Amino acid sequence: MVRRKSQEEIELMREAGRILALTHDQLAKEVKAGMSTKEVDRIGETIIRDYGCEPSFLHLYGFPGSICVSINDEVVHGIPNEKHIIRDGDIVSLDAGVNYRGYHSDAARTICIGDVSEETRRLVEVTKQSFFVGIQQARAGNHIIDIGRAIQEYVEAQGFSVVRDLTGHGIGKKVHEKPNVPNYADRRGMKLKAGMTIAVEPMVNAGEYDVVWMDDDWTVVTYDGSLSAHYENTILITDGEPEILSRADGIPL
Repeated sequence: MVRRKSQEEIELMREAGRILALTHDQLAKEVKAGMSTKEVDRIGETIIRDYGCEPSFLHLYGFPGSICVSINDEVVHGIPNEKHIIRDGDIVSLDAGVNYRGYHSDAARTICIGDVSEETRRLVEVTKQSFFVGIQQARAGNHIIDIGRAIQEYVEAQGFSVVRDLTGHGIGKKVHEKPNVPNYADRRGMKLKAGMTIAVEPMVNAGEYDVVWMDDDWTVVTYDGSLSAHYENTILITDGEPEILSRADGIPL
C-alpha cells in the first residue's frame, strides 16, 4: 500500500532533503582526482553525521558504505574501496541518503572530474534534464507511466538510452517504499495523488541500456562498457507542481 504523508511527515522529509542537498554540495567540492572512493565515502558520512543525521545507505540490505560512488561505466551501487581511485577525465556518480528523525531523503548527482569530452558532459546534462522533463508529469491525477515515458522519450531523442533493470521508488520512513517508478514507459502504474513522496532517478547510458551486476553483488555496470550517468531527487506530489524535497536555498540543483 502507498501511504500519503501527513504535513508533519512532509516537514521532516523537507529537512532531510535540505540536509542532503547541502551534503551533496559540500561533497562535490571535495571530490578530486587521486582520491579513493573510500575516502569520498568517509567524507560524505562525516558531513551527514555533522548535521546530526544518519546515512540512510549504511548497512541497508548489507551495503557496506554511506555513499554509493560509481565511476564511468558503473551505473549505481559502487562500493567504496581504498583501491578504486578517481582519475582526471572520469565521471563520478554520488548517490546518498539522509535519515532525519526517522524519515529519509534520497538524491544522486554525477560530476565531471577534470578534463572530460563534450559528449561526456552532454551525457551528464541530458541525464539531469531528463529528471526535470519527467517530473513535469509528476502531478496528481497522472500515472506512474507518464513520468517514465517522458524521461525515455527525451533521453532517446538525445541519442542515449535509459536503464530498464533499475527504477526509482517511493520513500519516507523507509528508503525504499512502494511504488516503483520506472524511467521508461512500462506498465501504466498507479495514479499519483497529493501527499505521495517518490524518488525519481534516471540512469542514462551512452550506449545500450543493458546492465550487469558485478561479482560483489552490488555494483551495476553497463553491459557494453559505455559511460553512465545518474541524477535523482526526492519529490512530493501536490495538487499542483511537484515539490523537490532534496534541495536547499542557495544550492543549485
